[in-house]
Amino acid sequence: MLKFDVITAQQYACAGKLEAWIHTYLNTGYWANRGLSEGLARQRRWWVGPIEMELADLVRACGPEACMEYHVDSARWAEQTRQMAQFLTDPVSMPPLIVEYRQGSLSVRDGNTRHEAMRLKGWRTCWVLIWYNTEQDYRRHVDQLIESGKLTRHASLDDAQAKETEHGSQYRNQSQSQGF
Repeated sequence: MLKFDVITAQQYACAGKLEAWIHTYLNTGYWANRGLSEGLARQRRWWVGPIEMELADLVRACGPEACMEYHVDSARWAEQTRQMAQFLTDPVSMPPLIVEYRQGSLSVRDGNTRHEAMRLKGWRTCWVLIWYNTEQDYRRHVDQLIESGKLTRHASLDDAQAKETEHGSQYRNQSQSQGF
């Protein structure tokens, strides 16, 4: 059975098959988010990760705050995040959060409850997969991540593109997966 943890996501990324892992994860079991999977499949995406990021550098899209894109009841949110925090033991054993690069910010699109539970647990970092909607955003942000030391390049973009072309994609739109 396929594991939904950081190590397995890294293995798929290194093999140039990160998108396959992401869609299987988003369509399976406890963490399922089929709507996000369908949305991601509508157009070409570029990916980075999994990489470790500061929780403070990520912007939640879901929660009880009035400014949230997806607003949830505060009592329900508090109970869910508190319960989840009790069971968190190791960041690597959890699925990476899925975040979207949006005009310079990183918006959590899958894993908002986990993000808050990790914060409640006192964790400062988590593992993420970042998607980009344009190659320009991808290249610009990867350069910034490399300059800041948050990312080291293990393979060139050309290598990843060749691997994707060689293996193809089972999804309607091929994405560029990059294992960093």
